[in-house]
Amino acid sequence: MYKLCPESPLYGKSQSVIRLIDGACIPYARDNTDYQTFKKDLADGVELKDAEGNAMTADQIASFLGTLP
Repeated sequence: MYKLCPESPLYGKSQSVIRLIDGACIPYARDNTDYQTFKKDLADGVELKDAEGNAMTADQIASFLGTLP
């Protein structure tokens, strides 16, 4: 399970995600293996929470995946 970090005031969107099992902060960086695993997990149906802690729907997650590098 993952949770989006709040939006960055500088970039206007979230720049990382928190893996809830261990609190790891995972930046959206293509060369980061944790980021690659995060994207695969989401595609496989793992739960994602928004920055406020609300579970996102499958449609919201699919839309979010489309915005990632």
